[in-house]
Amino acid sequence: MFNGGRLIGRAKLGTTSPTWILARTLTYSRIELPSSDASKRPPPLLEVPDSIQRPSYASTGTPPIKTRAVPKYSDAEVAGIRSACQLAREVLEYSKTLVQPGITTAELDRLIHERIISAGAYPSPLNYMGFPKSVTTSVNNVVCHGIPDDRALEATDLINVDVSVYSNGFHGDCSATVGLPDLDAEGTKLLEVAHTALDVGVDAARVGSRVSAIGKAIDASVTAAGYTVCHEFIGHGIGYDFHTAPDVFPYDTGVLGLVEPQIEPGMVFTIEPAVNEKGREISILHDGWTAITQDGFRSAQFEHTVHITEDGHPEILTII
Repeated sequence: MFNGGRLIGRAKLGTTSPTWILARTLTYSRIELPSSDASKRPPPLLEVPDSIQRPSYASTGTPPIKTRAVPKYSDAEVAGIRSACQLAREVLEYSKTLVQPGITTAELDRLIHERIISAGAYPSPLNYMGFPKSVTTSVNNVVCHGIPDDRALEATDLINVDVSVYSNGFHGDCSATVGLPDLDAEGTKLLEVAHTALDVGVDAARVGSRVSAIGKAIDASVTAAGYTVCHEFIGHGIGYDFHTAPDVFPYDTGVLGLVEPQIEPGMVFTIEPAVNEKGREISILHDGWTAITQDGFRSAQFEHTVHITEDGHPEILTII
Protein backbone atom coordinates (compact mmCIF):
# COMPACT_ATOMS: atom_id res chain seq x y z
CA MET A 1 0.00 0.00 0.00
CA PHE A 2 2.27 2.69 -1.04
CA ASN A 3 -0.16 5.59 -1.20
CA GLY A 4 2.24 8.39 -1.92
CA GLY A 5 1.44 10.12 1.36
CA ARG A 6 -2.14 10.83 0.37
CA LEU A 7 -4.43 11.13 3.36
CA ILE A 8 -8.18 10.86 3.07
CA GLY A 9 -9.98 12.19 6.12
CA ARG A 10 -8.37 13.27 9.36
CA ALA A 11 -5.13 12.17 10.94
CA LYS A 12 -3.29 13.50 13.95
CA LEU A 13 0.07 14.86 12.82
CA GLY A 14 2.91 14.19 15.25
CA THR A 15 5.82 16.59 15.79
CA THR A 16 8.16 13.68 16.16
CA SER A 17 11.09 11.95 14.52
CA PRO A 18 10.95 8.50 12.89
CA THR A 19 12.96 6.96 15.73
CA TRP A 20 11.40 3.71 16.99
CA ILE A 21 10.51 3.64 20.69
CA LEU A 22 9.38 0.30 22.12
CA ALA A 23 6.81 0.02 24.89
CA ARG A 24 6.45 -3.58 26.05
CA THR A 25 2.96 -3.33 27.47
CA LEU A 26 1.52 -6.21 25.43
CA THR A 27 2.82 -9.38 23.81
CA TYR A 28 4.37 -7.26 21.06
CA SER A 29 6.39 -4.03 20.91
CA ARG A 30 4.42 -0.91 20.10
CA ILE A 31 5.83 1.77 17.88
CA GLU A 32 5.21 5.05 19.67
CA LEU A 33 5.64 8.79 19.20
CA PRO A 34 9.18 9.62 20.39
CA SER A 35 10.67 13.01 21.18
CA SER A 36 12.01 14.89 18.17
CA ASP A 37 15.66 14.40 17.26
CA ALA A 38 16.61 17.10 14.79
CA SER A 39 20.16 15.73 14.51
CA LYS A 40 18.99 12.60 12.69
CA ARG A 41 19.24 12.81 8.92
CA PRO A 42 18.03 10.17 6.49
CA PRO A 43 20.78 8.16 4.77
CA PRO A 44 21.37 8.69 1.04
CA LEU A 45 19.09 6.91 -1.41
CA LEU A 46 20.24 3.47 -2.50
CA GLU A 47 21.83 3.53 -5.92
CA VAL A 48 20.10 2.42 -9.11
CA PRO A 49 22.22 1.59 -12.17
CA ASP A 50 22.06 4.14 -14.99
CA SER A 51 20.93 1.38 -17.37
CA ILE A 52 17.59 0.96 -15.56
CA GLN A 53 14.59 2.89 -16.84
CA ARG A 54 13.31 5.36 -14.27
CA PRO A 55 9.90 6.93 -13.67
CA SER A 56 9.68 10.68 -14.18
CA TYR A 57 9.89 11.49 -10.45
CA ALA A 58 13.07 9.48 -9.78
CA SER A 59 15.36 12.52 -9.86
CA THR A 60 12.96 15.29 -8.82
CA GLY A 61 10.72 13.53 -6.29
CA THR A 62 7.71 15.14 -7.96
CA PRO A 63 5.18 12.74 -9.52
CA PRO A 64 2.85 13.67 -12.39
CA ILE A 65 -0.35 15.49 -11.44
CA LYS A 66 -3.12 12.98 -10.88
CA THR A 67 -6.11 13.64 -13.14
CA ARG A 68 -9.75 12.71 -12.48
CA ALA A 69 -10.04 10.70 -15.71
CA VAL A 70 -9.91 6.93 -15.16
CA PRO A 71 -7.48 5.28 -17.60
CA LYS A 72 -8.59 2.19 -19.49
CA TYR A 73 -5.85 0.06 -20.97
CA SER A 74 -5.51 -2.02 -24.13
CA ASP A 75 -4.63 -5.72 -24.03
CA ALA A 76 -1.02 -4.88 -24.90
CA GLU A 77 -0.83 -2.30 -22.10
CA VAL A 78 -2.38 -4.72 -19.61
CA ALA A 79 0.26 -7.26 -20.59
CA GLY A 80 2.94 -4.73 -19.64
CA ILE A 81 1.27 -3.95 -16.32
CA ARG A 82 0.81 -7.67 -15.65
CA SER A 83 4.53 -8.26 -16.17
CA ALA A 84 5.41 -5.50 -13.69
CA CYS A 85 2.86 -6.83 -11.20
CA GLN A 86 4.22 -10.36 -11.43
CA LEU A 87 7.72 -9.08 -10.79
CA ALA A 88 6.43 -7.15 -7.77
CA ARG A 89 4.83 -10.34 -6.48
CA GLU A 90 7.97 -12.38 -7.03
CA VAL A 91 9.94 -9.82 -5.03
CA LEU A 92 7.26 -9.81 -2.32
CA GLU A 93 7.49 -13.59 -2.00
CA TYR A 94 11.27 -13.25 -1.77
CA SER A 95 10.86 -10.68 1.00
CA LYS A 96 8.82 -13.17 3.04
CA THR A 97 11.80 -15.53 3.11
CA LEU A 98 13.89 -12.76 4.69
CA VAL A 99 11.50 -11.95 7.52
CA GLN A 100 12.91 -13.45 10.70
CA PRO A 101 13.79 -12.31 14.22
CA GLY A 102 16.93 -10.19 14.31
CA ILE A 103 16.89 -8.77 10.80
CA THR A 104 16.48 -5.01 10.62
CA THR A 105 13.97 -3.38 8.34
CA ALA A 106 16.85 -1.42 6.75
CA GLU A 107 18.47 -4.72 5.81
CA LEU A 108 15.17 -5.90 4.35
CA ASP A 109 15.05 -2.74 2.29
CA ARG A 110 18.61 -3.22 1.03
CA LEU A 111 18.08 -6.85 0.02
CA ILE A 112 14.75 -6.13 -1.66
CA HIS A 113 16.28 -3.16 -3.48
CA GLU A 114 19.04 -5.40 -4.82
CA ARG A 115 16.52 -7.99 -5.95
CA ILE A 116 14.49 -5.37 -7.85
CA ILE A 117 17.42 -3.77 -9.65
CA SER A 118 18.86 -7.20 -10.48
CA ALA A 119 15.65 -7.76 -12.45
CA GLY A 120 16.27 -4.54 -14.36
CA ALA A 121 13.48 -2.66 -12.60
CA TYR A 122 13.21 0.48 -10.47
CA PRO A 123 11.73 0.38 -6.93
CA SER A 124 8.69 2.64 -7.36
CA PRO A 125 8.64 4.19 -3.85
CA LEU A 126 12.25 5.41 -4.09
CA ASN A 127 12.15 9.24 -4.06
CA TYR A 128 8.41 9.29 -4.79
CA MET A 129 7.47 12.59 -3.13
CA GLY A 130 10.84 12.29 -1.40
CA PHE A 131 10.31 8.86 0.13
CA PRO A 132 13.82 7.76 1.16
CA LYS A 133 13.62 3.97 0.78
CA SER A 134 12.80 1.32 -1.82
CA VAL A 135 10.01 -0.44 0.12
CA THR A 136 7.81 0.32 3.10
CA THR A 137 7.97 -1.87 6.20
CA SER A 138 5.12 -1.41 8.69
CA VAL A 139 5.53 -3.21 12.02
CA ASN A 140 2.77 -3.98 14.55
CA ASN A 141 0.80 -0.76 15.15
CA VAL A 142 2.24 0.96 12.07
CA VAL A 143 -0.64 1.10 9.59
CA CYS A 144 1.42 1.89 6.49
CA HIS A 145 4.36 3.82 5.00
CA GLY A 146 6.83 2.67 7.65
CA ILE A 147 10.34 3.79 6.72
CA PRO A 148 12.91 0.99 7.05
CA ASP A 149 15.48 1.67 9.77
CA ASP A 150 17.78 -0.04 12.27
CA ARG A 151 15.05 -1.65 14.38
CA ALA A 152 15.50 -5.42 14.47
CA LEU A 153 12.39 -7.58 14.10
CA GLU A 154 11.26 -9.54 17.14
CA ALA A 155 9.70 -12.99 17.29
CA THR A 156 6.32 -11.55 18.41
CA ASP A 157 6.07 -8.99 15.58
CA LEU A 158 3.94 -8.79 12.51
CA ILE A 159 5.20 -6.79 9.54
CA ASN A 160 3.69 -5.52 6.31
CA VAL A 161 6.07 -5.32 3.36
CA ASP A 162 4.81 -3.24 0.44
CA VAL A 163 6.62 -3.87 -2.85
CA SER A 164 6.13 -1.71 -5.95
CA VAL A 165 8.27 -1.82 -9.09
CA TYR A 166 8.60 0.15 -12.31
CA SER A 167 9.44 -2.16 -15.18
CA ASN A 168 9.38 -1.51 -18.92
CA GLY A 169 7.32 1.64 -18.48
CA PHE A 170 4.69 0.27 -16.08
CA HIS A 171 4.22 0.06 -12.32
CA GLY A 172 3.12 -2.99 -10.33
CA ASP A 173 2.08 -2.87 -6.67
CA CYS A 174 1.31 -5.44 -3.94
CA SER A 175 1.80 -6.05 -0.24
CA ALA A 176 1.35 -8.66 2.45
CA THR A 177 1.55 -8.82 6.23
CA VAL A 178 3.62 -11.62 7.76
CA GLY A 179 3.58 -12.91 11.32
CA LEU A 180 6.88 -13.89 12.95
CA PRO A 181 7.19 -17.24 14.79
CA ASP A 182 5.80 -16.18 18.19
CA LEU A 183 2.93 -14.02 16.94
CA ASP A 184 0.04 -14.35 19.40
CA ALA A 185 -3.44 -15.69 18.61
CA GLU A 186 -4.91 -12.19 18.38
CA GLY A 187 -2.33 -11.20 15.80
CA THR A 188 -2.99 -14.34 13.78
CA LYS A 189 -6.73 -13.55 13.79
CA LEU A 190 -6.01 -10.00 12.62
CA LEU A 191 -4.08 -11.38 9.64
CA GLU A 192 -7.00 -13.66 8.74
CA VAL A 193 -9.53 -10.81 8.89
CA ALA A 194 -7.30 -8.53 6.81
CA HIS A 195 -6.73 -11.19 4.15
CA THR A 196 -10.46 -11.89 3.95
CA ALA A 197 -11.09 -8.15 3.55
CA LEU A 198 -8.89 -8.12 0.46
CA ASP A 199 -10.61 -11.20 -0.95
CA VAL A 200 -14.11 -9.77 -0.61
CA GLY A 201 -12.95 -6.46 -2.05
CA VAL A 202 -11.55 -8.16 -5.14
CA ASP A 203 -14.70 -10.21 -5.58
CA ALA A 204 -16.81 -7.02 -5.52
CA ALA A 205 -14.81 -5.44 -8.36
CA ARG A 206 -17.16 -6.28 -11.23
CA VAL A 207 -18.65 -4.49 -14.19
CA GLY A 208 -22.17 -3.30 -13.35
CA SER A 209 -21.12 -1.89 -10.00
CA ARG A 210 -19.53 1.37 -8.96
CA VAL A 211 -16.07 1.45 -7.41
CA SER A 212 -17.81 2.17 -4.09
CA ALA A 213 -19.09 -1.44 -4.03
CA ILE A 214 -15.54 -2.55 -3.22
CA GLY A 215 -15.31 -0.48 -0.05
CA LYS A 216 -18.84 -1.38 1.00
CA ALA A 217 -18.03 -5.10 0.81
CA ILE A 218 -14.75 -4.64 2.69
CA ASP A 219 -16.36 -2.53 5.41
CA ALA A 220 -19.16 -5.06 5.98
CA SER A 221 -16.69 -7.96 6.25
CA VAL A 222 -14.32 -6.20 8.64
CA THR A 223 -17.07 -4.74 10.84
CA ALA A 224 -18.80 -8.12 11.14
CA ALA A 225 -15.53 -9.59 12.42
CA GLY A 226 -15.26 -6.89 15.11
CA TYR A 227 -12.41 -4.89 13.58
CA THR A 228 -12.15 -1.49 11.88
CA VAL A 229 -10.96 -0.27 8.48
CA CYS A 230 -8.52 2.63 8.32
CA HIS A 231 -10.17 5.43 6.30
CA GLU A 232 -7.12 7.58 5.63
CA PHE A 233 -5.37 5.46 2.99
CA ILE A 234 -6.95 4.17 -0.18
CA GLY A 235 -6.39 2.08 -3.28
CA HIS A 236 -5.63 3.75 -6.59
CA GLY A 237 -5.39 3.32 -10.30
CA ILE A 238 -1.99 2.27 -11.61
CA GLY A 239 -0.23 1.74 -14.93
CA TYR A 240 2.10 4.16 -16.70
CA ASP A 241 1.89 6.27 -13.52
CA PHE A 242 2.23 5.01 -9.96
CA HIS A 243 -1.03 6.63 -8.81
CA THR A 244 -4.00 7.46 -11.05
CA ALA A 245 -7.76 7.55 -10.80
CA PRO A 246 -9.90 5.89 -9.60
CA ASP A 247 -9.65 6.31 -5.85
CA VAL A 248 -10.59 2.96 -4.29
CA PHE A 249 -11.94 3.65 -0.83
CA PRO A 250 -11.74 0.63 1.50
CA TYR A 251 -14.91 1.55 3.39
CA ASP A 252 -18.55 2.38 2.75
CA THR A 253 -18.60 5.92 1.36
CA GLY A 254 -22.40 6.12 1.11
CA VAL A 255 -22.69 8.57 4.00
CA LEU A 256 -20.30 10.94 2.21
CA GLY A 257 -22.58 11.26 -0.80
CA LEU A 258 -19.78 10.51 -3.26
CA VAL A 259 -20.67 9.39 -6.77
CA GLU A 260 -17.84 7.06 -7.66
CA PRO A 261 -17.03 5.81 -11.18
CA GLN A 262 -18.65 2.80 -12.74
CA ILE A 263 -16.36 -0.21 -12.97
CA GLU A 264 -15.56 -0.79 -16.66
CA PRO A 265 -13.41 -3.21 -18.68
CA GLY A 266 -9.83 -2.07 -19.08
CA MET A 267 -9.54 -0.43 -15.66
CA VAL A 268 -6.54 -1.36 -13.50
CA PHE A 269 -6.36 -0.44 -9.82
CA THR A 270 -5.16 -1.59 -6.44
CA ILE A 271 -7.31 -2.85 -3.57
CA GLU A 272 -5.51 -2.46 -0.25
CA PRO A 273 -7.60 -2.28 2.94
CA ALA A 274 -5.69 -1.65 6.17
CA VAL A 275 -7.50 -3.38 9.04
CA ASN A 276 -7.02 -2.25 12.65
CA GLU A 277 -7.55 -4.33 15.76
CA LYS A 278 -9.43 -1.55 17.53
CA GLY A 279 -9.94 2.13 16.65
CA ARG A 280 -9.39 3.42 13.12
CA GLU A 281 -7.77 6.75 14.08
CA ILE A 282 -4.12 7.28 13.14
CA SER A 283 -1.22 9.64 13.79
CA ILE A 284 1.62 10.53 11.42
CA LEU A 285 5.19 10.58 12.73
CA HIS A 286 7.52 13.52 12.29
CA ASP A 287 9.00 11.92 9.17
CA GLY A 288 5.75 12.80 7.38
CA TRP A 289 5.18 9.21 6.27
CA THR A 290 4.89 6.65 9.06
CA ALA A 291 1.22 6.18 10.06
CA ILE A 292 0.51 4.54 13.42
CA THR A 293 -2.72 3.70 15.19
CA GLN A 294 -3.53 6.28 17.84
CA ASP A 295 -4.52 3.62 20.36
CA GLY A 296 -1.38 1.51 19.88
CA PHE A 297 -3.21 -1.59 18.69
CA ARG A 298 -1.99 -3.41 15.62
CA SER A 299 -2.89 -3.10 11.96
CA ALA A 300 -2.55 -5.49 9.02
CA GLN A 301 -2.92 -5.15 5.29
CA PHE A 302 -2.86 -7.16 2.08
CA GLU A 303 -2.89 -5.69 -1.42
CA HIS A 304 -3.48 -6.79 -5.00
CA THR A 305 -3.52 -4.98 -8.32
CA VAL A 306 -6.53 -6.04 -10.41
CA HIS A 307 -7.57 -5.64 -14.03
CA ILE A 308 -11.23 -5.58 -15.06
CA THR A 309 -11.60 -7.96 -18.00
CA GLU A 310 -13.90 -7.73 -21.00
CA ASP A 311 -16.23 -10.28 -19.42
CA GLY A 312 -16.59 -7.96 -16.41
CA HIS A 313 -14.61 -9.91 -13.84
CA PRO A 314 -11.50 -8.96 -11.83
CA GLU A 315 -8.21 -10.49 -12.92
CA ILE A 316 -5.63 -10.40 -10.14
CA LEU A 317 -2.39 -9.27 -11.76
CA THR A 318 -0.20 -9.64 -8.67
CA ILE A 319 -0.13 -13.44 -8.59
CA ILE A 320 2.49 -15.82 -9.92
